[in-house]
Amino acid sequence: MARILAIDYGTKRTGLAVTDPLQIIANGLDTVATQDLLSYLEKYFSEEEVETVVIGEPRHADGNPTKVTPHVIGLKRKLEKLYPQLKLVLQDEGYTSVMAKEAIMQSGLKRKKRQEKGLVDKIAATIILQEYLEANNY
Repeated sequence: MARILAIDYGTKRTGLAVTDPLQIIANGLDTVATQDLLSYLEKYFSEEEVETVVIGEPRHADGNPTKVTPHVIGLKRKLEKLYPQLKLVLQDEGYTSVMAKEAIMQSGLKRKKRQEKGLVDKIAATIILQEYLEANNY
């Protein structure tokens, strides 16, 4: 079975999470500079079988798009052209960064580890992926 990959897109950094091959467990994969995202994905897709990419869709609490939403839509369009065989899904990412920060604070990690800039992005991607799995009865 192929993996499901999740993307928490940011203008500077992008968090990535992935399932195991049986699509049971969501795990943080990496945080990459957004400018390097497409080359990272190209390498990852050449090494691992991925069938679905879940992209976090940022929205304000009232449902309106944020300033990052057009970038996310643009990324989805690029991926559709580059990887037509992939299923691409937009998943509401509401409050995932807040939940990620709370999880980090409660984790007992040492201060230096908690302050790693990419940690929130990777955990937010994991939350997006876990919510997708739960919503789709995986």
